[in-house]
Amino acid sequence: MSVQAVYMDHAATTGVHPEVLQAMLPYLGPEYGNPSSSHRLGQVARQAVQEARERVAGVLNCQPSEVVFTSCGTESINLAIKGIVKAAGGRGHIITTAIEHHAVLHTVEQLEREGYESTVLPVSSEGLLDPQDVRRAIRPDTRLISVMYANNEIGTVQPVAEVARIGQEAGIPVHSDCVQAAGSLALDVDALGVTSLALSGHKFYAPKGVGVLYLKAGTPVQVQQQGGGQEGGLRSGTENVPYIVGLSVALERAHARREEYNEHCSRLRDKIFERLVTQLPDVRINGHLTQRLANNAHVSFRGVEAQAILMGLDMKNIYASSGSACVSASLEPSHVLKAIGVPQEYIYGSLRLTVGEATTEKQVEYALEHLPPIVRRLQALSPLATT
Repeated sequence: MSVQAVYMDHAATTGVHPEVLQAMLPYLGPEYGNPSSSHRLGQVARQAVQEARERVAGVLNCQPSEVVFTSCGTESINLAIKGIVKAAGGRGHIITTAIEHHAVLHTVEQLEREGYESTVLPVSSEGLLDPQDVRRAIRPDTRLISVMYANNEIGTVQPVAEVARIGQEAGIPVHSDCVQAAGSLALDVDALGVTSLALSGHKFYAPKGVGVLYLKAGTPVQVQQQGGGQEGGLRSGTENVPYIVGLSVALERAHARREEYNEHCSRLRDKIFERLVTQLPDVRINGHLTQRLANNAHVSFRGVEAQAILMGLDMKNIYASSGSACVSASLEPSHVLKAIGVPQEYIYGSLRLTVGEATTEKQVEYALEHLPPIVRRLQALSPLATT
């Protein structure tokens, strides 16, 4: 079988969809005004941003005024966590989990250096949080609970709505990193019950460099970026009009296609699991078997290194990853895999295969034709694979 290229790294980023690019083009060309300007070009840009805000609000089931446009998911997370915690005054306590993205964990660590305290909750071997652990961790000075909706590495979906109910009962705001969930999971903020959530456009076929923070009306927040007072005073800086428009169109499109997308991706994902388990006896599936993202197949192979597998795949024009693209250069094993207890002989041989809406059966077949022989060849050379 011969194919041009097989992209199986959609969790790292997606390409800009043609419909999204088409919506952006006017604001990359003739309609280049600054939304803060009072002339016609400025008014056109301002109207485009407002319409984008309304589109996003429609997907999230919130008020347009609760939508804050940012540069990325990381900025949204930082603004939510630092902003909410610091607005509470004094020092306090934060609850999160051991498998959060580093945008959350490093932000919490920074707050610890400033005198705050945190509880980092463990998860099960399938990467699942027990909501009752959240309840038990709550203290009188707890300022925020931050739990991701879906893990970016292993794909496990967390019981965010239940965690949010616990937070509401205790009067504690709940933030959720929903960056990996957009396009796959419902983002209705009423149903989720969260105080804030973060999104990043490039995970759902919008450009890199634009994100969203949903912030429930009336939530006290300390602004992290001062300047011209854009985004309701919450995020100063001239709005990136074409990217904001692109994000809104992409999110609306992903929301409308979610059922079809999940059916397509889960069929391909399950084929990957079934074939690898059949052909490679020492394969380990990571993450919850059913409570997981439809497009995520995360596996570990005994006694080999993921980088060697990725090099072999790359030579066949198959593009995958060993985990979070944000830390792909690190030689340290993933904090997520350590948190779920992946054995030492498997942890370095972990592969994340994430499909997308344009991934075909033929492409998956091509990847599955080449991946098992690469792994078997590497295992034959590794003493760790046979001990």
